[in-house]
Amino acid sequence: MKNKIKIKMVMKLVWSISPSYFFMLIFNSLIFTGQILLNVILPKYLIDELTGNRDYNMLIFWVVAIVANNLIFSFLKKSLKRLLDIKDKEVMWQVEREFAKKVMSVEYWHLEDPYYLDLKERASFAMQNQSAISNLIANTITLLNQIFAVIGLIAIMLQLSWVLVVTLLVTVFLIIVIQVNNMGYQQKFFSEIIPVNRKYGYYINLVYDKIYHKDFRLFDMSKMLVQTTDSYNKEISTWFCKFFKRLGISMGLFQVIVVLQTVFAYGFVGSQTLKGSIGIGDLTMYVSSAINFSSSIISAGYALVGIFQILGYLEPFVELMSVSDEAECTGSMILENVDSIRFENVTFSYPKTDKKVLDNISFEIRKGEKVSIVGLNGAGKSTVVKLICRLYQPDSGTIYINDTDIFEYEHKSYLSRIAAVFQDYKLFNFSIQENITCKPVGIDNDRVDKILDEVEITDKVKSLPKGINTLFGKEYDEEGVEFSGGQSQKIAIARALYKDASLVILDEPTSALDPMAEAEIYENFNNMVGNKTAIYISHRMSSSVFCDRILVINKGIVEAYDTHKKLMENTEGLYYKLFISQASNYNINV
Repeated sequence: MKNKIKIKMVMKLVWSISPSYFFMLIFNSLIFTGQILLNVILPKYLIDELTGNRDYNMLIFWVVAIVANNLIFSFLKKSLKRLLDIKDKEVMWQVEREFAKKVMSVEYWHLEDPYYLDLKERASFAMQNQSAISNLIANTITLLNQIFAVIGLIAIMLQLSWVLVVTLLVTVFLIIVIQVNNMGYQQKFFSEIIPVNRKYGYYINLVYDKIYHKDFRLFDMSKMLVQTTDSYNKEISTWFCKFFKRLGISMGLFQVIVVLQTVFAYGFVGSQTLKGSIGIGDLTMYVSSAINFSSSIISAGYALVGIFQILGYLEPFVELMSVSDEAECTGSMILENVDSIRFENVTFSYPKTDKKVLDNISFEIRKGEKVSIVGLNGAGKSTVVKLICRLYQPDSGTIYINDTDIFEYEHKSYLSRIAAVFQDYKLFNFSIQENITCKPVGIDNDRVDKILDEVEITDKVKSLPKGINTLFGKEYDEEGVEFSGGQSQKIAIARALYKDASLVILDEPTSALDPMAEAEIYENFNNMVGNKTAIYISHRMSSSVFCDRILVINKGIVEAYDTHKKLMENTEGLYYKLFISQASNYNINV
């Protein structure tokens, strides 16, 4: 990816966050340059006065001017630095927020694709471990400061001789060559060490995650963890030893060239003074200009090299931020209600695989129907739900809602009509109310209470010290609640009911329960959804008995789609075999 594109993208992002930040940077550069130039020029007049007329009043004037210059500019620099430090933090927080928003808004399939998962990790590493954005801005500030200073200093030195300027530029060029070489080496070094660092970070983070500690203790894994992290530590240390050795040689060459620069500046300007071409005051001004010029060019070179180096680290961030949003892959129609769902010759394979999970399937769900999708593991049941939820797009065929292609609907309005409880549903360390409403505390308390009654968990919630404001989990509050599996599932179901969507999906959220308890939850839920359209997925056939129709998927194709009674008449069918097998295990009446 071209650096110009990266710079444009990052600067556009920062500009969208705070345009005033750029004006503050420019003003900061002007202050920086003004102080340097006046500190180069003003001492000349003081020295000329000391070696010339020695007028007492003029001596006082120039001393006061030098002191005032440094006082005023130091005050402005420190005041502006304080404002920039605050602004820096604000911009960084906003950039991190935009990054988080991007991760949440990209098409869902990216989050299950190893390439994009690795891209997200590398982008996060650049931002958090290498502070890439803040370092980019810091280097940009330095570059602007030094460019403004260099322009002023060149204007001063050209009054003496172009030879001085050209010679200094040659030595600076040598320094930049060394630094560019260093930059390439560092970029390659950090790129190669990231995989090792990630593995090391994985083992370190394991120790801090409480969910693994039962296994650590039960299987005595501490010795293995210590040995593994120790081996990664040694490997990383070996890498850094080579890195700092190379860096030391480069810095040595750098210092040699700096000394040669200083010797030349003093020698050239001193020779002009001895010839009588310039006075002592001019000597101090030109030597000071040469030294500051060299220093500014080197700092600018460092900053420029740093910028290009950081842009290399930022490539994953820029690439991820350039990925299309889910909302961009959509139409503009507003979905009011889900009246019908129709799959028409839909085929689907997960990204980067050739295996067809669904193969040319077609079926229709009518308004208000309760449909159960059953089949063996890997048959494609959950994939049907993911496609309905627009988490993926079919390879071929079309999914219709209300006889309209689902991708013709506007993204937000479409998702607002669907509620789902997945097998891997999550409850967060929020309050019980926030877990249900997904809104700020204090909204629709009465409705929350009603739904808690419906899912039969009101007594448990009321027994808690803070009621519905009790935090789920004890991570941040000792009075937080740890629900059992069944209680957690009821909260997840309450969240789906609260959304008041016209299509409700249960995708095996009760798989950890025994079959009887699962059947009871499904039947109760079936009553709670009322006349809404509902889709249920389960391995247990008992939960499909009360449904209007059952969709049987076998190896990615629709084997049957009918009522429980009709499907049981086909003794050779998959549904009959699954139901009979489970009925005998759990004493279910056929």
